[in-house]
Amino acid sequence: MSIFDQLPGAVASTAQSTRAASTAHGNPICSRKACGQSASWQLLWNNPRIHTPERRKTWLACSEHREWLEEYLTTRGLWKQTLPLEGSPAAP
Repeated sequence: MSIFDQLPGAVASTAQSTRAASTAHGNPICSRKACGQSASWQLLWNNPRIHTPERRKTWLACSEHREWLEEYLTTRGLWKQTLPLEGSPAAP
């Protein structure tokens, strides 16, 4: 976070804001850079070098980018689980 992120009306940095971002209507959107589609999946991950084993961070994914984001996290040894996002068409 930079000091500019603390200014009223400032947009948080991409790394902080897009991972669990929402549109103006409150709909969760995909965490993939430049994607504005509604999210249907939540990808749970953690970085074992800096997080405790039980901690889970969440990225959101649309159906189009789910596989890409899973592969990105898996390649780095960070991916733990993918679940449907509650209230989305992917949820049971």
